[in-house]
Amino acid sequence: MSRHGTHTESANHAGPDGSADAAAPEDVTPEDVTDEPPRHEHPSATPTADEEQRPRRRGPGPFALIVAPSLLALIGVSGYLALNGGLSPDQSQGPDPAQTSVGNVDASYVPWLRKAADACTVVTPSLLAAQIDQLSGWSNDSASLSQQGIAGFTDAQWRTWGRDDNANGRSSPHDREDAIMALGRQDCALAEKVTDLRTEGTVSGSLVDLTLAAYTVGTDTVKRAGRVPVGARPFLDQVKDRLPRYDALVRRNPDQNGGQNATAVLTPPVSTLTVTSSFGSRTHPLTGVTKLHTGVDFGAPQGAQVSAARDGRIEFAGTTTAYGIRVVIDHGAIDGKRLQTTYSHLSALQVTAGQTVTAGSPVGLVGSTGLSTGPHLHFEVLLDGQYMDPLPWLGTAR
Repeated sequence: MSRHGTHTESANHAGPDGSADAAAPEDVTPEDVTDEPPRHEHPSATPTADEEQRPRRRGPGPFALIVAPSLLALIGVSGYLALNGGLSPDQSQGPDPAQTSVGNVDASYVPWLRKAADACTVVTPSLLAAQIDQLSGWSNDSASLSQQGIAGFTDAQWRTWGRDDNANGRSSPHDREDAIMALGRQDCALAEKVTDLRTEGTVSGSLVDLTLAAYTVGTDTVKRAGRVPVGARPFLDQVKDRLPRYDALVRRNPDQNGGQNATAVLTPPVSTLTVTSSFGSRTHPLTGVTKLHTGVDFGAPQGAQVSAARDGRIEFAGTTTAYGIRVVIDHGAIDGKRLQTTYSHLSALQVTAGQTVTAGSPVGLVGSTGLSTGPHLHFEVLLDGQYMDPLPWLGTAR
């Protein structure tokens, strides 16, 4: 959930590289912007048909007398199964499209993964799913005597992180819902620690990588190494290799209305998402012109780390008039549409054009260059060249 703080402002802009024309980024002015987010029409609901009434018979015929006992027996068995969980209304109606199985994850656990990942910005549903996949293959049968359940908790770990999240009257690492939520709490606590270490300059690297490393070798080992230790690499690589299986957990068909269904496609570009100016129409504090604010401003201190929101290639890294020091990343296609993110008003660059980056890797430092009233990050998301509200793409509500 974003938190609103004091306002720092950025310019209303034109193209993703800070220009009306990619070849001349230095010529940008706020008045050049005319883009508006596209509209999206929602399909109307389809009405259900009336039930047909069957004609009543005067009495059973010979055929009915023969098959009736069998039918009654079948109905009795079906009723018994329904009462005991063998049949359910969901099976007759089909699964909810938003809750279909993904990878090795049964549909019923998808909401739990999303809920567990809501505890922090570094951990995503797909990361939790891939982690559990690596630990147990989503099977309780894979557990050892010391490491229990799908997330491999020890007794000591469970006393710290385990709760009765599914409210069935017990807290158990063998209850998948409880295990998912406990792993989310543990990962988010580790993410908070490595975020602090990286902010202090004690460690470097992607927050996701550092979190996974802390999970497998401990925060103290990561701190001593100053980066992801060699001993943590096998586990980290195995988890990240599994991430593509669970893309659907973080991508819910980005739409044409600013990505309202694009939950957590991107990782946070700064450690704390404090919104100081939202996406949408506004009057610019420096020019007085009311135009589309093409991104969202995150308040952050001068020199704070700015990280890539997704794997991609640096399309532009340089200085423009309106955006100041700016980075544009091309993330390739998502659901057939080109995805780009931009990072503006930086105080320093840590990448060059043409370089490939991974999610969470450093791209620059927070600053106040260009048309800006104070240190902040102006962050944009473009889908096929159209500006989108970045917050849904980060899995963050307004």
